[in-house]
Amino acid sequence: MITAIIADDHEIVRRGLRGVIEADGLCKIIAEASDGLAAAQLVEKHRPALLILDLNLPRLHGIEVLKQARASSPQTRVIILSMHNDEPYVIESLRAGAMAYILKGSESHEITQALKEVLAGRRFLSAPLSEWAINALVTKPAADSDPLASLSARERTVLQLAAEGHSNPEIAEKLFISPRTAETHRTNLLRKLGLQTQTDLVRFAIRKGLIAP
Repeated sequence: MITAIIADDHEIVRRGLRGVIEADGLCKIIAEASDGLAAAQLVEKHRPALLILDLNLPRLHGIEVLKQARASSPQTRVIILSMHNDEPYVIESLRAGAMAYILKGSESHEITQALKEVLAGRRFLSAPLSEWAINALVTKPAADSDPLASLSARERTVLQLAAEGHSNPEIAEKLFISPRTAETHRTNLLRKLGLQTQTDLVRFAIRKGLIAP
């Protein structure tokens, strides 16, 4: 049986998706996550065939979940379900490895179609996005100098939590590491990103869309 995980911070959305997916019998939902960190951990644990992922997740942004999922479970195909229809989100998701990008508010048949296309190894984009997103993906070179690329997966997670205002002891507790290790990760990521203060870190995270302004 094809397995899937749903990651969205709204229970009503997760319940609706589960109903649509299981009604068609395309796959079996084996787990749900209400935050990004839990989603990344569930993917690493279960290695599902599909991950249906919202972008605006607490604790770890959806783009970071996508990147970590692709690293820990390369066979997992990721479908983004998001309210954002602006180009940066769509293009970054596709470049990070998403196979589909569906807008929230889409009809249920569009979700079913996306599942079928992705399971067949093909990309799927909601109709309003298709033409310009594909053109942009083809014509715009990926940014090789993105400073986030220099961070390890753990440093990205610490960046997310630190930007949300968590202290080193709080980060350590959430990630099951020592406060000293959390402090080391924070120091290293600040150095790699050329940042000095907590304010710099928060501004950077906002610019990158990791947290809301």
